[in-house]
Amino acid sequence: MVPGLALCVPSGYSYGAALLLLAALASAPVWWRRPAPRTAWWLTAAFSCMAALWLLDVGAAWGWGSMDRPVKYLLALPCIFYLMTFQPRAAWLWMGIAVGAVGSGLVGLYQTYVMGLPRANGFTNAIQYGNLSMLLAVMSGLLLVAQWRRWVLWQRLLLASAIALGVAGSVLSQSRGGWLALVLLLPACAWLLVRTTGQRRVYWGLCALFVAAAALSQVPAVELRVDEARQEMQTYQQHGDGRSSVGQRLAHWGLAWQMGWDRPLTGWGRAGYAEEKARRVAAGQAHPVVLEFGHAHNEILDLFAKRGLPGVLLLMAFYGIPLAMFWPTAQRIRDAQGKMDRESLSLCLVGVLLPLSYIGFGLTQVFLAHNSGNMFYLFMCPLVLAALHQRRARLGCPRPL
Repeated sequence: MVPGLALCVPSGYSYGAALLLLAALASAPVWWRRPAPRTAWWLTAAFSCMAALWLLDVGAAWGWGSMDRPVKYLLALPCIFYLMTFQPRAAWLWMGIAVGAVGSGLVGLYQTYVMGLPRANGFTNAIQYGNLSMLLAVMSGLLLVAQWRRWVLWQRLLLASAIALGVAGSVLSQSRGGWLALVLLLPACAWLLVRTTGQRRVYWGLCALFVAAAALSQVPAVELRVDEARQEMQTYQQHGDGRSSVGQRLAHWGLAWQMGWDRPLTGWGRAGYAEEKARRVAAGQAHPVVLEFGHAHNEILDLFAKRGLPGVLLLMAFYGIPLAMFWPTAQRIRDAQGKMDRESLSLCLVGVLLPLSYIGFGLTQVFLAHNSGNMFYLFMCPLVLAALHQRRARLGCPRPL
């Protein structure tokens, strides 16, 4: 349900998470007494540190809504230990990813061609929807390639449909950040597949994907958005016009960079960030467009301005710890006889995709400023980790480090 309903229904990313939390609370006397692997504690540390960081934003000026984000992070913690005790099978996760990508694309097609919306949004922000739809499509592609021989015909067709419809959802959202993230994701995925499987024909598949992407760039809606981005960048560089989508991002980035270096150790805080922006706009030191948003349209720069270098380091740990936990080492992807286990490999690759994609998405959007971005990461990471431990246990292998 976590990936399967994420983009198909309003607040779809919450239903599976709520059930996991209820199950964790109901079974607390069981999992509380059982030792958890080190990876669970590392993930708990990453989530707890980010929760502490978000708690710094809590204040009377923002009301009870300021507690929303840190509470989500804290409520995810018992789910980690519940999942490490009652470990899910990867097959259900694969089905959820495929169904989620298919559902996302169908919602995008319905919203665009039946409802007549200019941009598909999948019941959330169009950028969030488009990026997560692309992520589900890439995950489906990895599953199709990594376990091709395992799948029967209907499963291959389902995963192929998931790729096509997930990409369609991204295209219909007209979100350019997801396509920018692909520049990071596709070469990394291809290199990891070749490195772990030794099958160099994966590179030919990557070439085919780039050709397909080039063909998609000729789709009128995509071509128009690319041309708009180019023109908006030129307009900002020549005239300083920050009213366009690209222009306002460049204005936010420049201001956040300056503000971060003004207070590199502490940052300005959430309230101080808003106040200082207003002061600089009034003094003619920043474009007025920066007042329209409460963030800097870049995950790292936003934290740099608000929480300084310590905030940036915590964000790097938030991404870096899962990346290290899922990195496909020989101990994580080989069975007791030393042979490659494709399902373990798939779990590692899907796990690596999560932080890598969020890094890519965060280049042009503060992805963690939205519920969809937080919830998907908070619950997919422990789900993939628990499924990996379950698979290694079934193979009679040591726990993955």
